[in-house]
Amino acid sequence: MIQRAISSSVLTDAGKYPVISLVGCRQSGKTTLAKMLFSEKRYTNLENPEDREYALSDPKSFLTQSSTGMIIDEAQTVPELFSYIQVISDEINKPGYYILTGSNNFSLMESISQSLAGRISNFTLLPFSKAEIDNTPLQMHSLPEHIIKGFFPRLHQEHIEPNGFYLNYVQTYLERDVRKIKNITNLSTFQRFITLCAGRVGQLLNISSLADDCDISFHTAASWLSLLETSYIIYLLKPYHKSFNKRLTKMPKLYFYDTGLLCTLLKVHNEDTLNTHPFKGNIFENFIISELTKWKYHGSRIYDLYFWRDNHGLEVDCILEIDHSRQIPIEIKSSSTIKSEHFKSIEKYNILSSQSPVHSHLIYGGEANQTRSICNVNSWRVVGTNIKTLFE
Repeated sequence: MIQRAISSSVLTDAGKYPVISLVGCRQSGKTTLAKMLFSEKRYTNLENPEDREYALSDPKSFLTQSSTGMIIDEAQTVPELFSYIQVISDEINKPGYYILTGSNNFSLMESISQSLAGRISNFTLLPFSKAEIDNTPLQMHSLPEHIIKGFFPRLHQEHIEPNGFYLNYVQTYLERDVRKIKNITNLSTFQRFITLCAGRVGQLLNISSLADDCDISFHTAASWLSLLETSYIIYLLKPYHKSFNKRLTKMPKLYFYDTGLLCTLLKVHNEDTLNTHPFKGNIFENFIISELTKWKYHGSRIYDLYFWRDNHGLEVDCILEIDHSRQIPIEIKSSSTIKSEHFKSIEKYNILSSQSPVHSHLIYGGEANQTRSICNVNSWRVVGTNIKTLFE
């Protein structure tokens, strides 16, 4: 069992709140984690027809069948339960009594906001982070292996070939989630839409252009993007709002939560293909952004992630906002060698924002770490167990 970084935060809040929710993409390890942390509780999965029928026909008996509480998997499939959970958790008044998991953030959070506000602590579990598997039997060593294999737990623990795993993952996602959530009938068009999203990784998201390329309406494209977001397939990184008296872009940039899935969609199956792929830089950027996102969610940190880009195309790939007065600019370059041109954007940002170079970072595809007058230079390996050095 790999220790998940989020565990301590979940256990702490399970001692304070009557209900805990754990959301995230399918196969991110939510059920495994819930069973490990709360082994004394009865487990039920509402995707099981018998359990679902029981919950629908007699919700009160269903929710009180165990004196130690319950783990309710895919809780969003029976939204009628949530008002009963509210009443029963108030009556029992025990912390950590109900543990709810779900792979559809929108449906689950909609039910939570209506019934359980103030009674629940919410957590997001993503696939393994590099930090979680460093120094374990699942540890990977080369940069291409990290990027192409990705970080889904089952893929690592069962030693499954990545391409086959992700092709099956997409098919399962389409059949189980997409049909249920949006009732999309033309799944081939939706699958093409996902592939077109992969072709825009690390780029400013122009929804009109994406809709035109997929031959769908703007409204449909926006709706499908929302679906991919709430299913934890894609992540939209918003532009930093502080203007420094300059006009800034308002469009977000598109990333995937897992680079293994991204590489499968882009048909990147080996190191040679990755090294010669026109999106190599974008894919590497996605890898770093996704690891920073896991660091935020798994540590229950209040940091916000942005990117910065002015109207002249000058861009810093990631701005990590610690608080209103402190932002950490992070430039990301896939090159294994450091060039003076790599510092242009971050130097300009520091001048405009009056940020100290001491808190600026360049993360690149090489191995050496350096302290320079312009910023700190970090190997890609820093997003593993040493990731906290970026924020100190």
